[in-house]
Amino acid sequence: MSNKNIDFEGITKQVVNLCQSVGQMIHGELAGLSESDVEYKGTHNLVTYVDKKAEALLIKELSRILPGTGFIAEEDDRLKRSEQFNWIIDPLDGTTNFIHKIPLFSISIALTEGTETRLGVVYEINLKEAFYAWQDGPALLNGKPIHVSKTPILDKSLLATGFPYYDYSRLDAYLALFKDMMQNSRGVRRLGSAAVDLAYVAAGRFDIFYEYGLNPWDVAAGAFIVQQAGGKVTTFNGSNEFVFGKEIIASNKLIHNEFTNKISTYFK
Repeated sequence: MSNKNIDFEGITKQVVNLCQSVGQMIHGELAGLSESDVEYKGTHNLVTYVDKKAEALLIKELSRILPGTGFIAEEDDRLKRSEQFNWIIDPLDGTTNFIHKIPLFSISIALTEGTETRLGVVYEINLKEAFYAWQDGPALLNGKPIHVSKTPILDKSLLATGFPYYDYSRLDAYLALFKDMMQNSRGVRRLGSAAVDLAYVAAGRFDIFYEYGLNPWDVAAGAFIVQQAGGKVTTFNGSNEFVFGKEIIASNKLIHNEFTNKISTYFK
């Protein structure tokens, strides 16, 4: 399959429509959800039948939109990967919020070609906000262009992060950095959906997002949207292996070096 023959803009818009449809299904299941519907994949790692139903719908329709692609998905590690194109999908990012009926959770979908991301869509279901971008295109929110913030220094920035819930090996460093940022920024927020955190960086709502212990389906789409919105994304040590690197910093670019210097004093 030749890259030149693929309409990434058209595919992205089809994926947005798909996310809106599946998002409506997810939201419709919220009222009837009970504790008996919750399963444990690991310590504090929750899943429901809604996650699984949404993933099945997404896989079916994405296979139709671009036949022959592989999948990297949160709820089924038995899916086959392709040597060329792969969808990286999280059918419900923010499952814990969803279970507790906290209205912030999303669908995250990226399309990769080899190691390069070609499009990304993050759909926040409650506010019906679709953040998306495609190769060589703009970053958009519900059809309107978005751009990262212009905050010039860390002291004036608003940060987002996620709390570790299973990997506590770096917890002391994380808490020390958290304390520093509480004292030397406008604040730190924890929304419960890394995909949304990244989308908000792309839209200029947050200046920085950082977290460790993440998976590809948490970050692939959102990180790409940040880049297309003029931002910068790296691992804690500055490499570009953030999709599979289990850690990420996404920023407005202007304060990226200041923050990486700060984080390096805690995460050796």
